[in-house]
Amino acid sequence: MKQRIHKVLADHGHGSRRGIEQLIRQNKVEVNGELAKIGQLVSEKDSFKIEGKNIVLSRKGHLETRILMYNKKVGEVSTRNDPEKRPTVFDNLPRLHSGRWVSVGRLDINTSGLILFTNKGELANKLMHPSSMIEREYVARIHGLVTKKVVEKLVNGVKLEDGLARFTDVQEGQKGKTNQWFAMVIMEGRTREVRRLWESQDLQVSRLKRVRYGDLFLPANLKQGSYKELSKSEVKVIEHL
Repeated sequence: MKQRIHKVLADHGHGSRRGIEQLIRQNKVEVNGELAKIGQLVSEKDSFKIEGKNIVLSRKGHLETRILMYNKKVGEVSTRNDPEKRPTVFDNLPRLHSGRWVSVGRLDINTSGLILFTNKGELANKLMHPSSMIEREYVARIHGLVTKKVVEKLVNGVKLEDGLARFTDVQEGQKGKTNQWFAMVIMEGRTREVRRLWESQDLQVSRLKRVRYGDLFLPANLKQGSYKELSKSEVKVIEHL
């Protein structure tokens, strides 16, 4: 039975559907020696190349779901390959015999903390999609005076260039002379959304770290640049979210 190419490759752990579609648009995917097309119907018997490398499809059902928790460093980029040769979040991950690691969302180069990785593209899509209503919690050090009115605006919603955005919760933390720590929760993963919300109120984010994704908290003993693999029982819980 033939299915759309992005679904077949995602099911076998070679990226998310969106990521595969982007590679196809960049002419980096081949099927049977020819450039792939968006929406092309393929089967597991076809031969594939991604970015010039032959891709072996594992038998469906034999690809066990794996999930990693990774503690990102400031200075690492969230892309798989960087033209500027900067370190990426993929550099320190274990090798897979089949498929590739897919990140569940991204963090910008100046943000540290929790990123999830899975070898199942469809699971990554599910965990990122707004319909899943999964909370992301961050802590940030904010420069400037944060009044109650500012917090109310950020919770009620602020119009950004890509639509209305808001924190579902904001909690005050330690105060300094010119800055203060806050913990915030958002339900989406738009580009630089946390920073842009604070910047909309003329406030500067000097440090930002993601500490939770859904029910998964960044372990206190997980060093930056290191990962922890979830147990089979933990993976099952995530799969059934």
